[in-house]
Amino acid sequence: MAIRITDECINCDACISECPNNAIYEPDGDWSYSDGTSLKGMITLPNGKEVEADKRNEPISDEFYFIVTDKCTECKGFHDEPQCASVCPVDCCILDEEHVETEDQLIAKKDWMHGE
Repeated sequence: MAIRITDECINCDACISECPNNAIYEPDGDWSYSDGTSLKGMITLPNGKEVEADKRNEPISDEFYFIVTDKCTECKGFHDEPQCASVCPVDCCILDEEHVETEDQLIAKKDWMHGE
């Protein structure tokens, strides 16, 4: 599963620097697949959709920090636990029940993003 940030977020920014995939963004911040990854040019997402890696995308939230699901690997391949959840002072980084992925899928996503 990916991690999501709930509306209990206090926007402290403790999580943002902990994410090895650069999947966490500030409220109202645009984002791209290439941010903090080796992705560039036209890419095929794990779901089969083709997108431009450098294209700036609309913010997912304009009120709270947010996690881009397609970039979240629960820190698999980097750490034993999701780092955002481990540093969050209000425990608002939780498993996203709507985006269930196996450990193998998460590792494959990590390898895809970082060219491994």
